[in-house]
Amino acid sequence: MAESDINYNLAHFVASYGKTSQIPASTCPEVCFVGRSNVGKSSIMNKLFGRKGLVKVSSTPGKTANVNFFEADGIHFVDLPGYGFAQRSKSERDRWARLIGEFLDSPRSFNLIVSLVDIRHDPSKLDFEMVEYLREGGFNFVVALTKADKLSRSQQMKQLASIRKQLGLSGDRIFITSSQTGAGIDELKCRISSACLEEDGDTESVPDNA
Repeated sequence: MAESDINYNLAHFVASYGKTSQIPASTCPEVCFVGRSNVGKSSIMNKLFGRKGLVKVSSTPGKTANVNFFEADGIHFVDLPGYGFAQRSKSERDRWARLIGEFLDSPRSFNLIVSLVDIRHDPSKLDFEMVEYLREGGFNFVVALTKADKLSRSQQMKQLASIRKQLGLSGDRIFITSSQTGAGIDELKCRISSACLEEDGDTESVPDNA
């Protein structure tokens, strides 16, 4: 499917939920974004939507404390709380972990999950745990390496190969992105179209524990 099959100009905020019990059941394809609190998740989503301020970008990592839903052209885009920000209280971090876990354990469409990892660093323990959770759960997922504009092209390729090996991913599961230059955004759009628009695209995306 071509990226133009989804009109991202229609993107708008839908709702924010602090508890999974508040979240309505899936009624349309869903794409979820998950990653560390300072990985640039909001910036990548804004670049995807072509809107600078739709997904709030905070100067304070760990600000996103709820599950936030956006919609574009009949597809829900789910912004999950960032994980692993040490300067938040343990009770807050525990709540966010429960919120993420309960959401991913719920019986939703989960057409695609985009796990974001900072290309400048080796994956953290939590990054490893997230990718393993998605793999073991049978989710349809990709890993998007963020902040590629901070590295030279040769450094990007070196880190891509290293992180792919560390996470044990095939080449089609991982790619480079930048919210500054737009690198990888077309690739992300193609992955989303394939997962959400192709016939029976979500057949295998519902996790085994749903």
